[in-house]
Amino acid sequence: MQATEAPAAKSCAACDCRAIEFLESSIGKKIMVALAGLFLSFFLVVHLAGNLFLFGGAPAFNHYASLLEHNELLPVAEIGLVVLFLIHILLAIRATWINRAARPVGYAVYRGKGARTAGSKTMIWTGLLLLAFLIVHLKSFRFAPEAVREADLYALVVHAFRNPWYSGFYVLALVGLGVHLSHGIQSGFQTLGLNHPRYTPWIKRLGLALAVLLALGFMSMPIYFGFLGGAK
Repeated sequence: MQATEAPAAKSCAACDCRAIEFLESSIGKKIMVALAGLFLSFFLVVHLAGNLFLFGGAPAFNHYASLLEHNELLPVAEIGLVVLFLIHILLAIRATWINRAARPVGYAVYRGKGARTAGSKTMIWTGLLLLAFLIVHLKSFRFAPEAVREADLYALVVHAFRNPWYSGFYVLALVGLGVHLSHGIQSGFQTLGLNHPRYTPWIKRLGLALAVLLALGFMSMPIYFGFLGGAK
């Protein structure tokens, strides 16, 4: 019995070694960065849909926030998002510095006819801007006192947007988000092998459209509640 199990154990060990070697390789890291980035983009779509309840007033937004807060899966989702974000940004930074040290290679695997864009040139910097924004955003809302969040999260958010410095930084970060996604979405698909000349132009257009919609969607809130003084 042991003789028959030994080859299987060796085979599993060999598979594990190959999997680790692949994840440690350059293409393995790029694929992990791409997958993490695409999952985070999907999260942004869902997050924006929820945040738009702000325009429905305090009852609608606070009801949505309460349902989210008391969802038993929320801690799991938050941990997963943190892991995805760390994988995305740390591996992207590491790959960028390694590539720059070796030769000037851009973020995308397949460039197509458009050469480098503002998004591809600034991926590392817009990523760091978004990291700074995430820290400020979490401190302002997710890690605000629980009693304040549960009492009236709508008032907390609107009050934050009343601060022109906060809203200004929020808008700046969302410009960075749009620029980052304008290249990151199509680059992520291309890294996963969807870089056929027939499909790449459509992927680029859809990626750019999603980047603009997400940036403008999130930007509408500080502009309306902050700069335009909405919902007084």
